[in-house]
Amino acid sequence: MKKVLIINASVRDKRSHSRALTQFFAENWKSRYPEDTFTYREVGTESIPHIDKAWITSAFVKPSERTEANQSPLLLSDQLVKELKDHDIYVIGSPMYNWSIPSGLKAYIDQIMRINETWKFRSGVPDGDYVGLLENKKMFILSSRGDTGYDENGKNAHMNFQTTYLRFIFGIMGVKDITVFSQDNEEFGGEIFERSKQKVRDSISLIE
Repeated sequence: MKKVLIINASVRDKRSHSRALTQFFAENWKSRYPEDTFTYREVGTESIPHIDKAWITSAFVKPSERTEANQSPLLLSDQLVKELKDHDIYVIGSPMYNWSIPSGLKAYIDQIMRINETWKFRSGVPDGDYVGLLENKKMFILSSRGDTGYDENGKNAHMNFQTTYLRFIFGIMGVKDITVFSQDNEEFGGEIFERSKQKVRDSISLIE
């Protein structure tokens, strides 16, 4: 039995195309693996606090040396990190906002990007050699975008700070098995968008 964590980042609810993708993914996955369990983490319609000075100070204090004042700023972060460690599969549903990710998803990433919790320096001192601590995890990124051509070698690839960033940052934390499904052409609507929606759903349906 696997534990699946679905992270929704859109600020929209019923009209969100990325939420429709995560819902479709969940339904398809449950039909294949009915014993697997699902947890939903909302970072779009519910506020994730931005990190601040107290958070940064506390995060760099060794756990054994933290005072109550050090522990308080990290309570949510500790919960989110534990949630990641406890799950086997991550599914991120994210629209592209201004060629990047929603601010709520960025705030979430800042909360989980924890030294000696989700990543560390190999030598133990800052050396640029990062080691991810989220081992044996699998991730699916379900993105929704207004235009097209954001994939590698595409006409807009140089403007893609969404899926490229998510791949990179979770890779630093140790998640190497990452599959991206992108639903494009939302802003055009009509047949071209419907074809994109169907193509993504067909691909998700083939996941083993």
